[in-house]
Amino acid sequence: MEFSTDDHRHMAHALRLAARGLNTTTPNPRVGCVLVSHGSVVGEGWHERAGEAHAEVHALRVAGTAARGATAYVTLEPCDHHGRTPPCTEALIAAGVKRVVAAMTDPNPQVSGRGLARLHAAGIETASGLLHAEATELNVGFVSRMTRQRPWLRAKIAASLDGRTALANGASQWITGPAARRDGHRWRARSCAVMTGIGTLRDDNPQLNVRDVPCERQPLRVVVDSRLRMRPDARILDGGGVIVATAEAETASVRALESAGAEVWQVAGLDGKVDLVALGRRLAERGVNELLVEAGINLHSALSAAGLVDEFLLYLAPHFLGDDGRGMLHLPGIGRLDQRLDLVLHEVRRFGPDLRIRARPRASAVGIGV
Repeated sequence: MEFSTDDHRHMAHALRLAARGLNTTTPNPRVGCVLVSHGSVVGEGWHERAGEAHAEVHALRVAGTAARGATAYVTLEPCDHHGRTPPCTEALIAAGVKRVVAAMTDPNPQVSGRGLARLHAAGIETASGLLHAEATELNVGFVSRMTRQRPWLRAKIAASLDGRTALANGASQWITGPAARRDGHRWRARSCAVMTGIGTLRDDNPQLNVRDVPCERQPLRVVVDSRLRMRPDARILDGGGVIVATAEAETASVRALESAGAEVWQVAGLDGKVDLVALGRRLAERGVNELLVEAGINLHSALSAAGLVDEFLLYLAPHFLGDDGRGMLHLPGIGRLDQRLDLVLHEVRRFGPDLRIRARPRASAVGIGV
């Protein structure tokens, strides 16, 4: 279907509205809606938090009777099922809108075309696919959870220009400057969960919470600790909301961590370590759309080897740490250039003296259409 310049302009507006819920809608998708009548915007809204009104309902409330005969531009197909809120299809039909344009169909099997079909059956003109790539990018984690049953996983790594993430003794604070670290907190704020490994926990004793940017919702925090070496007084346990994934069975250490407020999951693989694929599935079942990993070389390497890294956030500082420093990843040696781990660059930005490179393994870059 051909879309007009005005169609593009209004959908772009709806996407900007949807992005206002970037940090708050989890586990729901980020959605924006614009209602247009006779060329003018008569209502707009976005989904702000799970359990609250959807974008379409907000826009319809603003428009009132002006919604009759209007076109609704929605960044995601309107829902047609009863969840914590009534179906948006019913609200659009009742309001008398004439046309609904969706940027993308909903990957949720509960919807997946049903919303647009319901509207079409009610005599409303429907179309989809306008700015599809941009809408998918905005909800890449939700799409991943619905279609692959695992979160979209970002591996955040701060390193020197020679690819060293820490000194040989583990010291790493701070490789990058304040501006780059503040940007890292923005990625924490939008993530549903932040994950690290026991090595980072022992070396740095991090909190892994959002501190440097405004945030009304702290992400879930996850520790991968196969042999359960985590101390019950670790700073990450402050404030609750912590899952410890282990390969250990019920032990006194499990009980101690649970008494300290942690939720302990036994996710054992055949090698006696945490099954990272199974852990991803469990986190998806928990509603985790976007998972940010801030860990050391061992966990990042294991995730990469398992094909679970969808995106690298690489912060590069303008200095060298030398050959004895710790690297980014353990990678097997290759004999041919076509065996390399091929990445697609999505963005390069500067934060103070540091660079942030956002890149995706080519398989992930095309895996869900973004």
